[in-house]
Amino acid sequence: MSVQSHPTVAPAPFRVVLVDDQPLVRAALRMVITEAPDIEVAGEAGTGAEAVRLAEELRPDVVVMDIRMPGMDGIEATRLITDGPSGNTHVIVLTTFDDDDYVYGALRAGAAGFLVKDMALDDILAAIRVVAAGDGLIAPSVTRRLIKEFADRPRPNSRTQNTITGITDREREVLSLVGRGLSNTEIAAELFISVATAKTYLTRLLAKLGARDRVQLVIIAYEAGLVGAVR
Repeated sequence: MSVQSHPTVAPAPFRVVLVDDQPLVRAALRMVITEAPDIEVAGEAGTGAEAVRLAEELRPDVVVMDIRMPGMDGIEATRLITDGPSGNTHVIVLTTFDDDDYVYGALRAGAAGFLVKDMALDDILAAIRVVAAGDGLIAPSVTRRLIKEFADRPRPNSRTQNTITGITDREREVLSLVGRGLSNTEIAAELFISVATAKTYLTRLLAKLGARDRVQLVIIAYEAGLVGAVR
């Protein structure tokens, strides 16, 4: 008796909207994405307001968002997209190395991660895939740079270490390491636990603190005073 084989159905590609007021930047990103069979460009926008409109209309998986644009900037557009009817759309901030203030604001507005404009092409595609799958992406090297930049500034609110309630001392320790930009593997090595256990702690922290993703945990750790100056 022969067994019939069924053809494998490829998953639908991730749909991306590119937002930048410079057409050449959008064209370069589009060329990169066109080479990837699992990602497609659903639309392009040159302003923050147009990005919000396209996100509501197209409901893409990811919006790659520039920050500095005339009119509505990328931070406000990010907030409107993540808070609005297209809230299932993830936003990746597109930035340059001198945009730390803007990046932090965009992360607080709900961005799931960010790309640096001179990143390697493979890293750009990898970032889109990670965020489209629902995971926050914040590169450890950039996390540390942001923390170093902001650690000595006044806190954005009055949240202190003691006001984070409902988590254990071990979870607080993990949160501090997440805030320092450590990966799950690095956290496991630091605490002498397995990577699976580190992931479990991360899942518990997301649930207990009501955080959307790892990026928000970094912000919570910073605002709670769990992260000091980085050497």
